[in-house]
Amino acid sequence: MKSLDVKLLRFYLWTGLAFLFLSAFSSLHIYPNRFLALAFNNLWGVIYVTVLNFILFEYSVPFVLRKRKFVINNILLGIFLLWVHMILYSYCYYVWRLLGIQLGIYTPLKSFSSLGQALENQMAYSVGSVFFFGIVRHVYNYTKLKQATQQLRIQKQEAELNYLRSQTNPHFLFNTLNNIYSLARDKSDLAPESILRLSKILRFMLYETGGDYISIEQEIKIIDDYISLETLRYDETLRINFNYDIEDMKQAVPPLLLIPLVENAFKHGVSETRDQPFVDVHLSLRQRQLSFVVKNSAEAVSAEGGVKENIGLANLRRQLELLYKEFTLFVQHEKAVFTAELKINLSSHV
Repeated sequence: MKSLDVKLLRFYLWTGLAFLFLSAFSSLHIYPNRFLALAFNNLWGVIYVTVLNFILFEYSVPFVLRKRKFVINNILLGIFLLWVHMILYSYCYYVWRLLGIQLGIYTPLKSFSSLGQALENQMAYSVGSVFFFGIVRHVYNYTKLKQATQQLRIQKQEAELNYLRSQTNPHFLFNTLNNIYSLARDKSDLAPESILRLSKILRFMLYETGGDYISIEQEIKIIDDYISLETLRYDETLRINFNYDIEDMKQAVPPLLLIPLVENAFKHGVSETRDQPFVDVHLSLRQRQLSFVVKNSAEAVSAEGGVKENIGLANLRRQLELLYKEFTLFVQHEKAVFTAELKINLSSHV
Protein backbone atom coordinates (compact mmCIF):
# COMPACT_ATOMS: atom_id res chain seq x y z
CA MET A 1 0.00 0.00 0.00
CA LYS A 2 1.42 3.33 -1.04
CA SER A 3 1.84 5.65 1.94
CA LEU A 4 0.08 9.01 1.73
CA ASP A 5 2.24 12.01 1.02
CA VAL A 6 0.97 15.14 2.78
CA LYS A 7 2.53 17.42 0.15
CA LEU A 8 0.86 15.38 -2.60
CA LEU A 9 -2.53 15.58 -0.88
CA ARG A 10 -2.08 19.33 -0.55
CA PHE A 11 -1.23 19.49 -4.26
CA TYR A 12 -4.48 17.73 -5.19
CA LEU A 13 -6.49 20.01 -2.92
CA TRP A 14 -5.03 23.11 -4.58
CA THR A 15 -5.49 21.61 -8.05
CA GLY A 16 -9.10 20.76 -7.19
CA LEU A 17 -9.64 24.33 -6.00
CA ALA A 18 -8.20 25.68 -9.27
CA PHE A 19 -10.48 23.37 -11.28
CA LEU A 20 -13.43 24.52 -9.16
CA PHE A 21 -12.91 28.17 -10.07
CA LEU A 22 -12.22 27.31 -13.70
CA SER A 23 -15.36 25.22 -14.11
CA ALA A 24 -17.56 27.64 -12.14
CA PHE A 25 -16.53 30.70 -14.12
CA SER A 26 -16.76 28.82 -17.43
CA SER A 27 -20.44 28.14 -16.70
CA LEU A 28 -21.21 31.60 -15.39
CA HIS A 29 -22.06 33.00 -18.82
CA ILE A 30 -24.78 30.33 -19.17
CA TYR A 31 -26.31 31.02 -15.76
CA PRO A 32 -25.21 34.57 -14.95
CA ASN A 33 -27.65 34.95 -12.05
CA ARG A 34 -26.94 31.59 -10.39
CA PHE A 35 -23.38 32.06 -9.19
CA LEU A 36 -24.00 30.62 -5.71
CA ALA A 37 -25.73 27.55 -7.09
CA LEU A 38 -22.92 27.09 -9.63
CA ALA A 39 -20.35 27.36 -6.87
CA PHE A 40 -22.00 24.63 -4.76
CA ASN A 41 -22.67 22.41 -7.78
CA ASN A 42 -19.06 22.59 -8.91
CA LEU A 43 -17.77 22.14 -5.37
CA TRP A 44 -19.82 18.95 -5.08
CA GLY A 45 -18.51 17.74 -8.42
CA VAL A 46 -14.90 18.74 -7.74
CA ILE A 47 -14.86 16.77 -4.49
CA TYR A 48 -15.78 13.65 -6.44
CA VAL A 49 -13.43 14.09 -9.43
CA THR A 50 -10.53 15.14 -7.20
CA VAL A 51 -10.73 11.87 -5.27
CA LEU A 52 -11.10 9.88 -8.49
CA ASN A 53 -8.19 11.64 -10.19
CA PHE A 54 -6.04 11.09 -7.13
CA ILE A 55 -6.79 7.35 -7.32
CA LEU A 56 -6.25 7.34 -11.09
CA PHE A 57 -2.88 9.10 -11.20
CA GLU A 58 -1.40 7.90 -7.91
CA TYR A 59 -2.60 4.28 -7.81
CA SER A 60 -4.23 2.98 -11.01
CA VAL A 61 -1.74 4.33 -13.58
CA PRO A 62 1.39 3.38 -11.53
CA PHE A 63 -0.14 -0.06 -10.92
CA VAL A 64 -0.64 -0.66 -14.65
CA LEU A 65 2.82 0.68 -15.54
CA ARG A 66 4.52 -1.55 -13.00
CA LYS A 67 6.88 -4.00 -14.70
CA ARG A 68 5.58 -7.55 -14.84
CA LYS A 69 6.85 -10.75 -16.32
CA PHE A 70 4.12 -10.97 -18.96
CA VAL A 71 3.20 -7.92 -21.02
CA ILE A 72 -0.29 -9.32 -21.61
CA ASN A 73 -1.00 -8.90 -17.90
CA ASN A 74 -0.38 -5.15 -18.15
CA ILE A 75 -2.65 -4.86 -21.18
CA LEU A 76 -5.51 -6.75 -19.50
CA LEU A 77 -5.09 -4.77 -16.29
CA GLY A 78 -5.07 -1.54 -18.25
CA ILE A 79 -8.29 -2.44 -20.07
CA PHE A 80 -9.98 -3.52 -16.84
CA LEU A 81 -8.99 -0.42 -14.89
CA LEU A 82 -9.99 1.81 -17.82
CA TRP A 83 -13.43 0.22 -17.79
CA VAL A 84 -13.70 0.66 -14.01
CA HIS A 85 -12.79 4.33 -14.23
CA MET A 86 -15.22 4.86 -17.11
CA ILE A 87 -17.97 3.55 -14.83
CA LEU A 88 -16.78 5.74 -11.96
CA TYR A 89 -16.58 8.86 -14.12
CA SER A 90 -20.04 8.32 -15.69
CA TYR A 91 -22.61 6.18 -13.85
CA CYS A 92 -21.15 6.61 -10.37
CA TYR A 93 -20.69 10.33 -10.92
CA TYR A 94 -24.34 10.53 -11.96
CA VAL A 95 -25.31 8.79 -8.70
CA TRP A 96 -23.09 11.28 -6.83
CA ARG A 97 -25.03 14.10 -8.50
CA LEU A 98 -28.36 12.57 -7.45
CA LEU A 99 -27.06 12.22 -3.89
CA GLY A 100 -26.17 15.92 -3.88
CA ILE A 101 -29.67 16.79 -5.06
CA GLN A 102 -31.22 14.66 -2.31
CA LEU A 103 -29.04 16.34 0.32
CA GLY A 104 -29.95 19.80 -0.96
CA ILE A 105 -26.35 20.60 -1.90
CA TYR A 106 -26.64 20.26 -5.66
CA THR A 107 -29.10 22.40 -7.60
CA PRO A 108 -30.19 20.87 -10.94
CA LEU A 109 -29.88 23.80 -13.32
CA LYS A 110 -30.65 21.75 -16.44
CA SER A 111 -32.85 18.77 -17.17
CA PHE A 112 -31.90 15.78 -19.31
CA SER A 113 -34.23 14.02 -21.72
CA SER A 114 -32.57 10.67 -21.13
CA LEU A 115 -30.06 8.88 -18.94
CA GLY A 116 -27.65 8.73 -21.88
CA GLN A 117 -27.71 12.52 -22.23
CA ALA A 118 -27.08 12.91 -18.50
CA LEU A 119 -24.17 10.46 -18.61
CA GLU A 120 -22.72 12.23 -21.64
CA ASN A 121 -22.82 15.52 -19.74
CA GLN A 122 -21.23 13.96 -16.67
CA MET A 123 -18.57 12.25 -18.78
CA ALA A 124 -17.61 15.53 -20.50
CA TYR A 125 -17.05 17.15 -17.09
CA SER A 126 -15.07 14.13 -15.86
CA VAL A 127 -12.85 13.92 -18.94
CA GLY A 128 -12.17 17.64 -18.66
CA SER A 129 -11.05 17.12 -15.07
CA VAL A 130 -8.80 14.22 -16.10
CA PHE A 131 -7.02 16.39 -18.69
CA PHE A 132 -6.74 19.29 -16.27
CA PHE A 133 -5.39 17.20 -13.38
CA GLY A 134 -3.14 15.23 -15.74
CA ILE A 135 -1.51 18.33 -17.21
CA VAL A 136 -1.04 19.96 -13.80
CA ARG A 137 0.30 16.69 -12.38
CA HIS A 138 2.79 16.43 -15.24
CA VAL A 139 4.01 19.98 -14.62
CA TYR A 140 4.23 19.21 -10.90
CA ASN A 141 6.27 16.04 -11.53
CA TYR A 142 8.54 17.86 -13.96
CA THR A 143 9.15 20.67 -11.46
CA LYS A 144 9.90 18.20 -8.67
CA LEU A 145 12.25 16.22 -10.92
CA LYS A 146 14.03 19.39 -12.00
CA GLN A 147 14.42 20.51 -8.39
CA ALA A 148 15.67 17.07 -7.34
CA THR A 149 18.15 17.02 -10.22
CA GLN A 150 19.35 20.49 -9.29
CA GLN A 151 19.73 19.46 -5.65
CA LEU A 152 21.70 16.35 -6.61
CA ARG A 153 23.95 18.45 -8.84
CA ILE A 154 24.59 20.87 -5.98
CA GLN A 155 25.29 18.04 -3.55
CA LYS A 156 27.65 16.40 -6.04
CA GLN A 157 29.52 19.67 -6.57
CA GLU A 158 29.73 20.28 -2.81
CA ALA A 159 31.05 16.75 -2.25
CA GLU A 160 33.68 17.18 -4.97
CA LEU A 161 34.61 20.62 -3.67
CA ASN A 162 35.03 19.26 -0.13
CA TYR A 163 37.15 16.43 -1.52
CA LEU A 164 39.38 18.89 -3.39
CA ARG A 165 39.76 21.02 -0.28
CA SER A 166 40.58 17.95 1.77
CA GLN A 167 43.39 17.25 -0.70
CA THR A 168 44.73 20.81 -0.47
CA ASN A 169 45.32 20.76 3.29
CA PRO A 170 47.34 17.49 3.46
CA HIS A 171 49.30 18.55 0.37
CA PHE A 172 50.16 21.85 2.04
CA LEU A 173 51.00 20.12 5.34
CA PHE A 174 53.19 17.51 3.64
CA ASN A 175 55.28 20.15 1.86
CA THR A 176 55.66 22.28 5.00
CA LEU A 177 56.69 19.31 7.14
CA ASN A 178 59.33 18.45 4.56
CA ASN A 179 60.73 21.95 4.91
CA ILE A 180 60.78 21.70 8.70
CA TYR A 181 62.43 18.28 8.42
CA SER A 182 65.21 19.87 6.37
CA LEU A 183 65.79 22.47 9.09
CA ALA A 184 65.76 19.84 11.83
CA ARG A 185 68.15 17.61 9.91
CA ASP A 186 70.58 20.51 9.60
CA LYS A 187 70.11 21.19 13.34
CA SER A 188 68.99 24.71 12.51
CA ASP A 189 67.96 27.00 15.34
CA LEU A 190 65.00 28.01 13.19
CA ALA A 191 63.31 24.60 13.45
CA PRO A 192 61.41 25.40 16.69
CA GLU A 193 60.17 28.71 15.27
CA SER A 194 59.08 26.91 12.09
CA ILE A 195 57.05 24.44 14.11
CA LEU A 196 55.49 27.30 16.07
CA ARG A 197 54.50 29.14 12.90
CA LEU A 198 53.15 25.95 11.36
CA SER A 199 51.07 25.40 14.48
CA LYS A 200 49.65 28.89 14.10
CA ILE A 201 48.73 28.23 10.47
CA LEU A 202 47.15 24.86 11.26
CA ARG A 203 45.12 26.40 14.07
CA PHE A 204 43.77 28.94 11.61
CA MET A 205 42.99 26.24 9.03
CA LEU A 206 41.21 24.15 11.64
CA TYR A 207 39.06 26.82 13.24
CA GLU A 208 38.64 29.54 10.61
CA THR A 209 38.29 27.74 7.27
CA GLY A 210 35.47 25.33 8.05
CA GLY A 211 32.81 27.47 6.35
CA ASP A 212 32.22 28.28 2.71
CA TYR A 213 33.78 31.75 2.97
CA ILE A 214 36.27 33.80 4.89
CA SER A 215 37.09 37.50 4.57
CA ILE A 216 39.81 38.53 2.15
CA GLU A 217 41.59 39.96 5.20
CA GLN A 218 41.87 36.46 6.68
CA GLU A 219 43.06 35.05 3.37
CA ILE A 220 45.80 37.70 3.23
CA LYS A 221 46.81 36.84 6.79
CA ILE A 222 47.24 33.12 6.03
CA ILE A 223 49.27 33.95 2.88
CA ASP A 224 51.48 36.31 4.87
CA ASP A 225 52.00 33.69 7.62
CA TYR A 226 52.86 31.05 5.04
CA ILE A 227 55.41 33.34 3.34
CA SER A 228 56.98 34.07 6.73
CA LEU A 229 57.21 30.34 7.43
CA GLU A 230 58.81 29.58 4.09
CA THR A 231 61.41 32.36 4.31
CA LEU A 232 62.93 30.82 7.44
CA ARG A 233 64.81 28.28 5.38
CA TYR A 234 66.27 30.81 2.92
CA ASP A 235 69.04 33.35 3.34
CA GLU A 236 69.11 37.03 2.46
CA THR A 237 69.43 36.32 -1.26
CA LEU A 238 65.70 35.53 -1.48
CA ARG A 239 63.72 38.58 -2.50
CA ILE A 240 60.02 38.55 -1.55
CA ASN A 241 57.43 41.16 -2.42
CA PHE A 242 53.81 40.77 -1.27
CA ASN A 243 51.50 43.71 -1.86
CA TYR A 244 47.75 44.11 -2.21
CA ASP A 245 45.14 46.63 -3.19
CA ILE A 246 41.81 45.79 -1.54
CA GLU A 247 38.68 47.90 -1.75
CA ASP A 248 36.98 46.22 1.24
CA MET A 249 38.84 43.89 3.61
CA LYS A 250 35.56 42.22 4.65
CA GLN A 251 34.72 40.90 1.20
CA ALA A 252 34.12 37.14 1.24
CA VAL A 253 36.19 34.60 -0.69
CA PRO A 254 36.42 30.80 -0.47
CA PRO A 255 39.00 29.78 2.16
CA LEU A 256 42.54 28.85 1.06
CA LEU A 257 41.73 29.46 -2.59
CA LEU A 258 44.82 31.59 -3.29
CA ILE A 259 47.50 29.89 -1.23
CA PRO A 260 48.17 27.02 -3.72
CA LEU A 261 49.69 29.55 -6.14
CA VAL A 262 51.99 30.89 -3.43
CA GLU A 263 52.90 27.38 -2.31
CA ASN A 264 53.64 26.46 -5.91
CA ALA A 265 55.99 29.46 -6.22
CA PHE A 266 58.15 28.19 -3.35
CA LYS A 267 58.05 24.45 -3.95
CA HIS A 268 58.45 24.38 -7.75
CA GLY A 269 60.17 27.72 -8.22
CA VAL A 270 62.36 29.24 -5.53
CA SER A 271 63.50 25.90 -4.09
CA GLU A 272 64.83 24.92 -7.52
CA THR A 273 66.46 28.29 -8.32
CA ARG A 274 70.21 28.62 -7.90
CA ASP A 275 70.73 32.35 -8.54
CA GLN A 276 68.76 35.37 -7.35
CA PRO A 277 65.57 33.64 -6.20
CA PHE A 278 62.49 35.84 -5.89
CA VAL A 279 58.73 35.72 -5.33
CA ASP A 280 56.44 38.59 -6.31
CA VAL A 281 52.82 38.40 -5.17
CA HIS A 282 50.21 40.99 -6.02
CA LEU A 283 46.55 40.83 -4.97
CA SER A 284 43.88 43.24 -6.14
CA LEU A 285 40.17 43.18 -5.33
CA ARG A 286 37.93 45.98 -6.55
CA GLN A 287 34.27 45.98 -7.59
CA ARG A 288 34.09 42.21 -7.04
CA GLN A 289 36.91 41.65 -9.56
CA LEU A 290 39.77 39.69 -8.02
CA SER A 291 43.22 39.62 -9.59
CA PHE A 292 46.02 37.53 -8.11
CA VAL A 293 49.41 37.42 -9.80
CA VAL A 294 52.33 35.34 -8.54
CA LYS A 295 55.72 35.52 -10.23
CA ASN A 296 58.73 33.55 -9.11
CA SER A 297 62.20 32.64 -10.25
CA ALA A 298 62.52 29.25 -11.92
CA GLU A 299 65.03 27.26 -13.88
CA ALA A 300 64.88 27.98 -17.59
CA VAL A 301 63.11 25.38 -19.71
CA SER A 302 63.07 24.74 -23.42
CA ALA A 303 60.34 26.34 -25.48
CA GLU A 304 59.03 22.89 -26.46
CA GLY A 305 58.61 21.85 -22.83
CA GLY A 306 55.50 23.90 -22.14
CA VAL A 307 53.89 24.19 -18.72
CA LYS A 308 52.77 21.03 -16.97
CA GLU A 309 50.27 21.68 -14.20
CA ASN A 310 51.04 19.87 -10.96
CA ILE A 311 48.44 18.44 -8.58
CA GLY A 312 48.04 21.72 -6.71
CA LEU A 313 47.29 23.76 -9.85
CA ALA A 314 44.98 21.11 -11.29
CA ASN A 315 43.14 20.95 -7.98
CA LEU A 316 42.78 24.74 -7.91
CA ARG A 317 41.48 24.87 -11.48
CA ARG A 318 38.80 22.29 -10.71
CA GLN A 319 37.72 24.19 -7.59
CA LEU A 320 37.36 27.34 -9.69
CA GLU A 321 35.21 25.46 -12.22
CA LEU A 322 32.89 24.37 -9.42
CA LEU A 323 32.74 27.78 -7.74
CA TYR A 324 32.64 30.40 -10.50
CA LYS A 325 31.29 30.91 -13.99
CA GLU A 326 33.74 33.68 -14.89
CA PHE A 327 37.42 33.13 -14.15
CA THR A 328 40.77 32.67 -15.86
CA LEU A 329 43.81 30.84 -14.56
CA PHE A 330 46.85 31.51 -16.73
CA VAL A 331 50.28 29.99 -16.14
CA GLN A 332 53.42 30.68 -18.13
CA HIS A 333 57.02 29.58 -17.83
CA GLU A 334 59.14 31.95 -19.87
CA LYS A 335 62.93 31.92 -19.62
CA ALA A 336 63.67 31.94 -15.88
CA VAL A 337 60.35 33.30 -14.65
CA PHE A 338 57.20 31.37 -13.81
CA THR A 339 53.97 33.41 -13.80
CA ALA A 340 50.58 32.38 -12.47
CA GLU A 341 47.73 34.83 -12.99
CA LEU A 342 44.26 34.28 -11.56
CA LYS A 343 41.29 36.51 -12.31
CA ILE A 344 37.83 35.92 -10.83
CA ASN A 345 34.54 37.73 -11.11
CA LEU A 346 33.34 37.05 -7.56
CA SER A 347 29.78 37.99 -8.60
CA SER A 348 29.71 34.96 -10.92
CA HIS A 349 29.56 32.47 -8.06
CA VAL A 350 27.66 29.35 -9.05
